[in-house]
Amino acid sequence: MNRQAEKWTSKVGFIMAAAGSAIGIGAIWKLPYIAGTNGGGAFFLLFILFTLLIGLPLLLAEFVIGRSTQKTAVEAYEALAPKSGWKWIGRLGVFTSFMILCFYSVVGGWTLVYLFRSLMGQLVGAGVDYSKLFDQTIANPTASLIGQCSFILITILVVAKGVQKGIETVSKFLLPGLFLLFVVLIIRSLTLQDAMKGVEFFLRPDFSKLTSEGILFALGQSFFAISVGISIMVTYSSYLDRKESLPRSAFTVVGLNLLVSLLAGLAIFPAIFSAGLEPTAGPGLLFIALPSVFEHIPFGGLFLTAFLALFAFATLTSSFSLLENIVASFPMSEGHAQRKRWSWMIGGASFALGVPAALSFGVLDHVTIAGKNIFDFMDFTACNVLMPIGALLISLFVAHRLERSVLIDQLHNGSSSGSRWFTLWIFLLKYVVPVAIIIVFLNAIGIVG
Repeated sequence: MNRQAEKWTSKVGFIMAAAGSAIGIGAIWKLPYIAGTNGGGAFFLLFILFTLLIGLPLLLAEFVIGRSTQKTAVEAYEALAPKSGWKWIGRLGVFTSFMILCFYSVVGGWTLVYLFRSLMGQLVGAGVDYSKLFDQTIANPTASLIGQCSFILITILVVAKGVQKGIETVSKFLLPGLFLLFVVLIIRSLTLQDAMKGVEFFLRPDFSKLTSEGILFALGQSFFAISVGISIMVTYSSYLDRKESLPRSAFTVVGLNLLVSLLAGLAIFPAIFSAGLEPTAGPGLLFIALPSVFEHIPFGGLFLTAFLALFAFATLTSSFSLLENIVASFPMSEGHAQRKRWSWMIGGASFALGVPAALSFGVLDHVTIAGKNIFDFMDFTACNVLMPIGALLISLFVAHRLERSVLIDQLHNGSSSGSRWFTLWIFLLKYVVPVAIIIVFLNAIGIVG
């Protein structure tokens, strides 16, 4: 078996895996707290608009690159533009995926630690100071490293099984489970006292509360929320049957991501307002504010456990795609045994290099790079520098380097409406997407904003 033997068994399997990659920390953790600090409904409306105008064209561009070549991130660009510098886009994507996995596994580890404590009855009803607990958890090297190691171990075990038996099979269970848990939490949140205040805050736009910085945050969030810019979707779409419609698949993945973002807001903000807490709690919203909310509602421990399980599901499906993007770029001539070996080697390396990030809130908190601790530096470099550069290069590559015949062929495959979207798609990739990415990038490095 070589890597080209890897195929999704169905379109549903591909959609579940691709959506699972996109639906992670960005949709469930980052969007609610950024929306909470940037005007609520106005921010969410702009996020939807930018996702459709910026994220969707980029997602479709990665789909076209992967499916047209049937090759993974590193090989795809070289196949389409041999003997040129464009091949470095794939290599940049693989490197960025590795860096993200190193620190992403730290947050995933915190989630598993909290999930374990909730299952053991050590959170709700245990008289916990959640702010102090969070600080103690991220500063505790034992808890942080055990959580991180467990998270990476689960990721390795799934990816080592391959696309069909590992990623697709697990995603088919985890993603529907995620939606089911969201429905349960939303029903409970909406039945709390003053819950409608939270719904109004999240869904009724008040543009007087939206700042120029908030607009840029919405633009950046739409870009990062669906896993574009690091060629993960190039690798995933390379396993897709040529009969499937790429525009329809892209719309479905984006639609699921927007739906989860909506569900996250409806689960979180009503509960926050019901407890009389501020929606501007920031990054600690998940680990500090939400446990405080569940502390004051019937069966709070059960609902907190459900929410933490949901968040763990989402972080894992994203982690699968990060590791798969890296593993797939290595030789697979020996078949499954070689995939398994690469999975363990790369997963182990990501854990080892992620240890400093896990310790950067405790024993290594005195170590800074460019004024940031190790975790924040890795996060900033990967998400605010490397991902925008990768996305900009992808948009330029598809809009200016790929032949028109290849683009039209891919949009028509499996779809009778591909030509309807072609002109708009190319216009967005040529003019709108690059300008938006440059604005986000300049804002991220402090030049504008």
